[in-house]
Formats: sequence, C-alpha cells, structure tokens
Amino acid sequence: MLLRAFAPGAALLGNGDLVERTGLPKATVSRLTRTLVADGYLEHDLLRKAYRLGVPVLSLAQAMRSGSTILQTAAPLMRELAQKLRINVGLASADGEEMVYLESIRYNQRVSLRNVVSGQRVPMELTSLGRVHLAMLSDVAFDSMMAAFERRGRSGWPQLRTQIDEAVRSVREHGFCVASWQPEVIALATPLAIPGHSLLVLNLSVRSAESKASIVRELSTPMLNLRDQIITEVARIED
Repeated sequence: MLLRAFAPGAALLGNGDLVERTGLPKATVSRLTRTLVADGYLEHDLLRKAYRLGVPVLSLAQAMRSGSTILQTAAPLMRELAQKLRINVGLASADGEEMVYLESIRYNQRVSLRNVVSGQRVPMELTSLGRVHLAMLSDVAFDSMMAAFERRGRSGWPQLRTQIDEAVRSVREHGFCVASWQPEVIALATPLAIPGHSLLVLNLSVRSAESKASIVRELSTPMLNLRDQIITEVARIED
C-alpha cells in the first residue's frame, strides 16, 4: 500500500503525505518506511525529509514483465495488429479503482493527445478497459465498486452509471464494450481470461471522428481474433 502512494506527479513524499494517501497510522508509516529504506525500495532524502522510490522497484517491474508468459506472447501479436490497422493496442489489469497498462503499442495515423506507456493508470469507471473489468466481477464486488465511485461525488454520476451498466451488458452479450472518454478517441475492450492468471483486459483504440458504430464494425472482429490468438498461444506454451 505504501509504494502505491508514489504515482506520477508524486515522486517525493514525506511521512505526512504517506499518512494522508494511505490512511495508515503515522507510527505504521514510519515503521514501513524504515523497512523499505533498509531494503532499498525507498530512498530517504534527508534534506527534504521525504522519500522517493528506489532502483529495486524498477527491477521488480522488469522481472514481472519478462517473467509473464502472457506479456511475452501478446506483445508481438499486438504489435502486428497495431501496424496492420494503424491503431493503438493495449493490455491492462486492475489495481484498486484504476486500470494499469501492462503493454501499450501506439501506432496511430495521428498523434494521440495522450502518451500511454506501461505502468500508466487510467480511470476504471470511464474507460472501456475498466468497464470490461467491472463486467467480470461478482455481483457483490461490482456493487462495492459502484458504491465507491458514487462516494467520489463525480459530476454526472447517474449518466455515468447508466453507461457502465450498458457496457457490462455489452460485455456479457457480445464479449466486448466500447467507450469514448477522450475527444475523438474511441476504444473497444474485451476480457483476456486465461486459467491460472489474473484477469487482463485487451483494448484497441483509434483517434477518429467516425461514429462508435462504425469503429465497432471495423475493429471488433480483429480485437476478438487477437484475444483468441493470445489465449490459444499461451495455452500451447504452458501446456
């Protein structure tokens, strides 16, 4: 929980920041930071009386990526489709109330306003990635997430809840959903459920002024085919 407090824009955090971001007691934060500093996962800046992430954190991330059968299998297939259709292809997983990109291949005809990289977080409730994850939750877990989103007090929540419910129905009926939370960026996503692995979500996105229906007709089949390719190849390797 403590390491999660270090997000983009929060490279240097003091004990007070960590208490506020984690909700942990000050004594607990102090104990954990001492342990993490001793192990190298945090660096203590004595002048600023604050902490930054240490080098071993990056090593762990690299070990996770290089040791993942799914990522090693999916990346070349994702890149091939991205180049063929000149689109963006991503793979993400849930962490709390956000989705984290594990792989992101940007190959659009027009430069996207967002520079998505591995490790970047996006809102769960707004994105096709997040809505697919929500569709795969149990009813109890889904209701808990909806309550958490509502407590945030985001403007236009009733409309957003309707969009989420529609996306969930689409995933359950068609195997994917579509969303557009950035101007002219339309994204489709589908669950990548492989036995023995945590649920991942695959998405395709394109910057276009075309309608959602048109983009769905163009990209849904390639996306579902890519999903099936990845699942089949991983099963072959791990068999």
